[in-house]
Amino acid sequence: MADPNGFLKYKREDNPYRELADRIKDFAELQIPISNEERQRQAARCMHCDVPFCHHGIFYGGKRAVSGCPNDNHIPEWNDLIYRGIQKKAYERLALTNPFPEFTGRVCPAPCEKACAEALNGEGITIKDNERYLGDLSNEKGWVEEVGQKGEVTGVKIAVIGSGPAGLAAAWRLNQLGHEVTVYEKSDRFGGLLMYGIPNMKLDKKVVQQRIDLMTSLGVTFVANTEIGKNLSYEELDAEYDRIILAIGAGVPRDLKVPGRELHNIRFAVDFLTETTKKVLEVGENNVPKSLEGKHVVVIGGGDTGNDCIGTSVRLGAASVTQLEITPSLPGERLPNNPWPEWPMVLKHGYGQEEGAFVGNENLTQYTVTATDFTDDGQGNVAGMNLIQVGPGFKNVEGTEAFLKADLVLLAMGFVGTDKDVLEEFHVQETFEDYTTNNPKVYVAGDARRGPSLVIWAIREGRKTAESLNTSLQAVVKNDKI
Repeated sequence: MADPNGFLKYKREDNPYRELADRIKDFAELQIPISNEERQRQAARCMHCDVPFCHHGIFYGGKRAVSGCPNDNHIPEWNDLIYRGIQKKAYERLALTNPFPEFTGRVCPAPCEKACAEALNGEGITIKDNERYLGDLSNEKGWVEEVGQKGEVTGVKIAVIGSGPAGLAAAWRLNQLGHEVTVYEKSDRFGGLLMYGIPNMKLDKKVVQQRIDLMTSLGVTFVANTEIGKNLSYEELDAEYDRIILAIGAGVPRDLKVPGRELHNIRFAVDFLTETTKKVLEVGENNVPKSLEGKHVVVIGGGDTGNDCIGTSVRLGAASVTQLEITPSLPGERLPNNPWPEWPMVLKHGYGQEEGAFVGNENLTQYTVTATDFTDDGQGNVAGMNLIQVGPGFKNVEGTEAFLKADLVLLAMGFVGTDKDVLEEFHVQETFEDYTTNNPKVYVAGDARRGPSLVIWAIREGRKTAESLNTSLQAVVKNDKI
């Protein structure tokens, strides 16, 4: 370790966010990267602990949360290399486990930082920002292309269904291993939730497209507007490919089935965010029309997607935004039953909530409340909703009824799982720990296997699936079965 006292000498400095008054005017990225020199000082804060809790993802709390990096990134090693100015080696070390630091460095909630040993009595190391730095620098310098060169050609043909983080990670690794890879995507653009599920201000779509273009130049084939069961069948894929990976995500959204749900302008958050991103790509991040001007928006759901909906609604000129959360508010500080290195279950305000409050939305987030039904404006559109407070067990508390006006309701209550029809199309009834299924030709990776989770989990799953598949191919090839 180059500087064992770095965490004592330098204060933590995160990439700052743009000023609130400026950033709500457009869909440009929120953060402003700090200088290379300051980034090296931030990397020097890494203590290279004897027992680095940041390395490995550990579940706790009934598997509700994870502490540490689920992808086993060797964080102290590449932090030390950044500090010593050996940036290419730092990137190469990181890329052994995480091929997409330009993505995770922007959107990962960074459970590694909360498990950082320095976070026990301090603020932790800026691991996420350091990762983004390496991702952006390596693309600028051409190091990503060097690392991603196709290996010795094997002649094995593999289809990857889905181009989200798991599908891209699988395709990247398989291409490195010399296989012929084709990625199929049902949408018009590639990237899955990286392209359409995460707003442009958090992850600029040029960053996603840059990686797609690079992978194409390195030999991966991408096919858009192709939906399994409609444009392409399992039988057709089975006839053409030696193996198939399903990386279709867990994109079935959780619904709120109460009276009036059928009214117009009650929408799933993912559809709203996708539509907005398409408009950003069409007209540019500075020219998106204020399509919600004069409209009262209600976001149901308190997670990251709900926060994205608030920030997006503010940028689209909403007259008001209200967020409803059925669970109680988290405490302001750690409770004794939530010690380090667990993820701190404390109240935090996301960028969207800060922006919503900044433009005048008082009492922005309401806790322990749910909608009992939606009301009609007389023309089939939503006009508002009846609310009620909930107590233990989410049981309604009589006498707490209220009415809330709404012109647009966004359901951001998470996802319930993957598209079962696709699994059935591929004759998949069981999935196993090594990413195989009961169908020996089909593998499953990412959220489609483990359920809704983090981008970094999906990247790990895609990489591990590719390596598991490659290992099984080597055994099969020896027996001359392909």
